[in-house]
Amino acid sequence: MKKTKKFIKKHKILLCLTVSILFLLWLFLWPINALVEAPGEAISLQPMVKIENVQKLKKTKFMITAVSISQAHPFSYLEKQFNPHLSIESTKSITGGQNDEQFSNVQNVYMNTAINNAIYVGYHNAHRQVAKSYQGVYVLSLLPNSDFKGKLEPADLVESINGKRLKQSIEYVNYIKSLPKNATLTIQFKRNGKNHEVKGQKREIVPGFNGVGMTMTDDMTVKTNPGIKVDPGEIGGPSGGLMFALQIYSQLEQKSYSFSKIAGTGTIAPNGEVGEIGGIDKKIIAANDSGTQIFFAPYVKPTKANLAMEDEKETNYQVAKKTAKKYAPHMKVVPVRNFKDALNYLNNH
Repeated sequence: MKKTKKFIKKHKILLCLTVSILFLLWLFLWPINALVEAPGEAISLQPMVKIENVQKLKKTKFMITAVSISQAHPFSYLEKQFNPHLSIESTKSITGGQNDEQFSNVQNVYMNTAINNAIYVGYHNAHRQVAKSYQGVYVLSLLPNSDFKGKLEPADLVESINGKRLKQSIEYVNYIKSLPKNATLTIQFKRNGKNHEVKGQKREIVPGFNGVGMTMTDDMTVKTNPGIKVDPGEIGGPSGGLMFALQIYSQLEQKSYSFSKIAGTGTIAPNGEVGEIGGIDKKIIAANDSGTQIFFAPYVKPTKANLAMEDEKETNYQVAKKTAKKYAPHMKVVPVRNFKDALNYLNNH
């Protein structure tokens, strides 16, 4: 009888330990269909930018800020209760339903576009020789009701439609608009450097509008004098555009400012306009952790129409200002509409 009781007690302990271990493994390791967004790092751009016969900046450090994305687990929801800077989003809301390879390819397209735009803006404002050229458009996403869904993939390079070679997205939009309502389209494109061709039709994308249902970005390249190489490493996405432009311009001009660490975020267009991005609250935290003195944030006027399009019903600048007030009170958040706004601030402070 005593041996039986000891045996049962021993196995109860083993069962409890096994259940506890399995619970912990589930809690910390079981992947769920969601991703965790958290503050990443503020990363210096100087090592990424090399301009022929131009010295590196010595006194000023320009930095881009990153959002960390990781797989969510059940424990993530508990962690979120104690860390206000974490957010848990559905995988689809972040990747747009793209697989890992497609998502990575699109982020690289975004980054290459941002870098080329930044080079053009930096050189143009520094009055250095720069020329841009367009080769086609990259596919960014396809709407579910597009006839080309499953035929084209994100990061495909579209070179012509119906044999008509076009170079910029606006040309494609205008050409497709000019075709009949249910016109058949033959699209020639490159995927991983290989030529492909697919056929489909214009379809009703939204009530009253027929089209391809494709978002795209221009494949722009730049030629400069002096030459330049920009290597972002594994960083992807479009949000570093403004800061790359400031780094390139300041390096060309060998400018020094009264700030030693300057961070910020925002897309950059060839005309210098700065666009909004995601996760700016987390980027404020990353910048503050690095000791940044000022942070450039994209600015749009908070009209009813603009706020209706914002995920949080607040503009980038509003979120950045509110986050800094609470968590980074000593860091100045500077609103910028375009490259010159940022440059004017640096030159006058």
